[in-house]
Amino acid sequence: MANSGQKVVLITGCSSGIGLRIAVTLAKDEKSRYHVIATMRDLKKKDKLVEAAGDAYGKTLMLLPLDVCSDESVRQCINNVKDRHIDILINNAGVGLLGPVESISIEEMKRVFETNFFGVVRMIKEVMPDMKKRRSGHIIVMSSVMGLQGVVFNDVYTASKFAMEGFCESMAVQLMKFNIRLSMIEPGPVHTEFETKMMEDVAKMEYPGADADTVRYFKDVYLPSSTDIFEAMGQTPDDIAKCTKKVIESNSPRFRNLTNSLYTPIVALKYADETGGLSVNTFYNLLFNFGPLMHITMSILKCLTCSCLRRRTISPN
Repeated sequence: MANSGQKVVLITGCSSGIGLRIAVTLAKDEKSRYHVIATMRDLKKKDKLVEAAGDAYGKTLMLLPLDVCSDESVRQCINNVKDRHIDILINNAGVGLLGPVESISIEEMKRVFETNFFGVVRMIKEVMPDMKKRRSGHIIVMSSVMGLQGVVFNDVYTASKFAMEGFCESMAVQLMKFNIRLSMIEPGPVHTEFETKMMEDVAKMEYPGADADTVRYFKDVYLPSSTDIFEAMGQTPDDIAKCTKKVIESNSPRFRNLTNSLYTPIVALKYADETGGLSVNTFYNLLFNFGPLMHITMSILKCLTCSCLRRRTISPN
């Protein structure tokens, strides 16, 4: 139970990665300003979180089961919070999907949207009425740079993030009238166990339904380039957690928060040309015409940029 003066923070998807690090970072706040409710679909996967939380577990951090794909689970989780009072909701739960779209079933696509989009909508719908009554609250959504700029062979995942960005941009205007802030956290590549395993798995998979050229472009062109980008520009879950904490503690939190300054020029391409041709043609040339040059550039960037630059996060204040 939260002590007087503590803000109640509910976080989805805390079994590993970014969600785990956000939960631990807030629970270990030096001033004990937060009472963290870390949630996950299966509490049998709590061990990593409990170990990382250390003495904070049972004091400033508690666990609740939550499946963001279930209306009943979402309702029951919020009902288990004292007075349903949540000051800060952090929507972190998400799933990825990568590969040629011809080989991805509609059911797989729906599962991605069920978690990445409708899961967020369920959570916001459940906590928003109480926040409106109190005229207070902060909703944070873990988006992605792919919610701003499309990336080849990430078609479905990108679409789910674009949908979330549009939903939240619309909601933010209404929520301001009730003194509720809505902030998007938009990382680029992040080094997590989930990402590593997914990249290893997709390289070994077969892709029925996709032609041989497309599969070759995916495995021999896209995947090596993606690996180069991850190694040169990737951040850690701790980087994203620190960024999220800054956004929470800002007196005037931004709506959009890119966590990696190295991605700012890439996103800017899209807004520099309203026809869309500049960004589409630039990414086409980088991938298919200048692949070797891109590999060399990423290698140089990896060598030259110190960790403080590659992990640089935004400073909302």
